[in-house]
Amino acid sequence: MTLYDELVWRGFVKDVSNEEKAKQLLNEDKVKFYCGFDPTGQSLTVGHLVQIVRIMLIAKYGHHPVVLIGGATGLIGDPRQTSERKLLTLEQSLENAEKIKKQIGRFQKEATFVNNNDWISKIDMISFLRDYGKNFNINYMLSKETVQARLETGISYTEFSYMIIQAIDWLHLYQTIDCKIQFGGSDQWGNITTGLELIRKTVGDKHDAVAMSSPLLLKSDGTKFGKSESGALWLDETLTSPYELYQYFLNTADDDVANYLKMLTLLDKEEIELLIQSSIEKPEERLAQKRLASEVTKLVHGEEQLKQAINVSNSLFSGEFGSLTIDEFKMAQKGLDSIEKDEINILDALIELKLAQSKREAREFVKNGAVLINDEKITDFDFVLSKNIGYYNTYAVVRRGKKKFALVVFK
Repeated sequence: MTLYDELVWRGFVKDVSNEEKAKQLLNEDKVKFYCGFDPTGQSLTVGHLVQIVRIMLIAKYGHHPVVLIGGATGLIGDPRQTSERKLLTLEQSLENAEKIKKQIGRFQKEATFVNNNDWISKIDMISFLRDYGKNFNINYMLSKETVQARLETGISYTEFSYMIIQAIDWLHLYQTIDCKIQFGGSDQWGNITTGLELIRKTVGDKHDAVAMSSPLLLKSDGTKFGKSESGALWLDETLTSPYELYQYFLNTADDDVANYLKMLTLLDKEEIELLIQSSIEKPEERLAQKRLASEVTKLVHGEEQLKQAINVSNSLFSGEFGSLTIDEFKMAQKGLDSIEKDEINILDALIELKLAQSKREAREFVKNGAVLINDEKITDFDFVLSKNIGYYNTYAVVRRGKKKFALVVFK
């Protein structure tokens, strides 16, 4: 299977500006390719893993990745479908850019990292309008999907000009380091092809640049991938713990697991097809989900954090917590509802931990034997949780029923 064929099989190809040229560059040559990430936050989300895994896959075939951090475009803001983005300060943008560079560097150490603020910040207004603005027809820009979506609600000139700046990026990389391919999500297709058009107008029709996009990864029910009940899932472990990440993928629906294995892991085709077959024949074993959760967590956080996430998951499933290390309890704390107390009555704890809505309901749970502390059934309404019952004198695991867990953390 060629690289291009593998990209198609994994679902990484939606739009291609020139399929024949793309196949030649990817299958026969060794080229530089780039993908951009705007530093709109301090961390990337699991949604960015699609682009990161694609970068890793193409690099595995001998091509050289260029990762562009949008220090300048992050100051402008890519148009959202509904409203204007809140503008970042230069300091925020550069600080976020450095954090994101470190994150991506864990996945791809051989990549060349560039920041578009290095060249965009040097273009004065007159040069911007004469050298670049002259190449863009307003009707052409208005036809782009990202702009069309905002015409009714309104769009500022700042965000309207975003596609020009992204176009300048590709022209700059094409001319200075011979970067021939730009990849991105399908929501970026308008911006990517604008860059291709700028290269054509500047270099001529005989250019050898190719634009490619991948479909946005959605759940089978059409909802956005990468969102949990508590919000976005981040690649930064201080924002989303390895346990939370592991659990998210462990709970993947059967209809989604095939796509996720293809687009979020580097497992080979044969192994992925065996896992997909197992999910069809023996869905109750959830072998595909377990492998997916392990591969993604290991990719993002490493082998040691994966082991801890599995230990926490197994303890919550079995109800046995005595073997957890203090680091594993800390990981569990990030993924579970928790409260910090010197001591607390069991009924109050159930309410504060959202395991009961009222004292009356809390009493019912205790009376019916549905409440366990550190795997010990509690039937006394006056039971007080304090550090002397806690693991490491710090953690008490409160369980209601079979699947509802929370933590009391003693000060």
